[in-house]
Amino acid sequence: MSTSLWQPWSLRELVSDLDRGATTPAQAMARSAARIEATEPDLKAWVVRQEPGTEVGRLGGVPLGVKDIIDVAGLPTRCGSSLRADATPADEDAAIVSAWRRAGAVPVGKTVTTEFAFFSPGPTANPAATDHTPGGSSSGSAAAVGAGQVPLALGSQTAGSVTRPAAYCGVAALVMSHGRFPVDGVTGLSESLDSHGVYAATASDLALAWSALSGEPDVAGEGVPDRVEPLQVLLWSAAPLGVLDPAMRDALDTTRAALEASGARIDDFPEEQLVADLTVAHPVVMAYEAARERAAELARADQLSDPLAGLLRAGAETSRRDYDAALALVAQGRERVAELLGSYSVIVGAAAPGAAPRGLGATGDPVLSRAWQALGLPVVTVPGLRDGEGMPLGIQVIGHHRSETALLSAACTLEQSLVS
Repeated sequence: MSTSLWQPWSLRELVSDLDRGATTPAQAMARSAARIEATEPDLKAWVVRQEPGTEVGRLGGVPLGVKDIIDVAGLPTRCGSSLRADATPADEDAAIVSAWRRAGAVPVGKTVTTEFAFFSPGPTANPAATDHTPGGSSSGSAAAVGAGQVPLALGSQTAGSVTRPAAYCGVAALVMSHGRFPVDGVTGLSESLDSHGVYAATASDLALAWSALSGEPDVAGEGVPDRVEPLQVLLWSAAPLGVLDPAMRDALDTTRAALEASGARIDDFPEEQLVADLTVAHPVVMAYEAARERAAELARADQLSDPLAGLLRAGAETSRRDYDAALALVAQGRERVAELLGSYSVIVGAAAPGAAPRGLGATGDPVLSRAWQALGLPVVTVPGLRDGEGMPLGIQVIGHHRSETALLSAACTLEQSLVS
């Protein structure tokens, strides 16, 4: 039986309340704990929790969930795998957790990940409808934010592990440019593809979080002038991939109309086949690198799920020639897309083929994220649309490399246009 637990917690409202003294960090932690207690029996978003301390900074007192491939001092990193069931607590935080602590966020525990951030799902349910998948691999983080257990949670993306869960769970997410922050202390899959991600209720909340983390301006904060120049948008249809369901095609039409009403200039993305080719190149790179990065697990493949064992074995059998050819295509694609974006603000397209599939035995298809992840570009998932059954539909906004602040500004414009 399906239950809706969807009740995101606004980061911007919480930070405002903390700044004004309308709430305290202790009260914020108590609210998080109470919401987890009330919803966790149905949601199953957490692996382990801890008694949080306090932090100072722009986000001082904000509860933070951390995907269980990312080290948090004092907690084990089990990676959703029986191979790590006896993992000892980490001695220190991952570099990205340290960065969020400096911004004031307070880790309250580790959220469920699929096995080594690949396809084999954990127990987590979708907060919008608990008999549907939350997506993966950052399933626990997306679900925890969607259910209002925490206002902020960390994920990671190698294919579609942040974007897809955000779309399915009806929340916003930022995938950072590849290499934007170090990955020390993160159990990765693919060195050239792994990127950090973060979830919040809205794109506006993400803008605040990114400002606190990066020190760059809060593009959705008070006192920020309205956008002077209209957005210049390339709308990506993904038609050659043939995966969008009718509801998502309608969502793209709604998105186009909303952007046009906001004054945006919109052109069709002219390199659809290039994206399709990059979508094919991505898994070649991912498998080859994963087989080498997770060589210890490959040696124990009989103890892995069939999907992960298959990935590692396929990667081990991939030739250096095929890997280099895929990398060369990615390099050419990166140059061409950068050239296209030179005249545009962002690329906008569907974040997933449709709404979250029913059932918890699979996590959905990352096909619509593979190309952009191969290019290492930052991506924001914007929530707000629903299908005929009320399930969330996400739109992704893709920006220039290392342009997170400008990208978030564009995403906030889209978010506002969808609700106006």
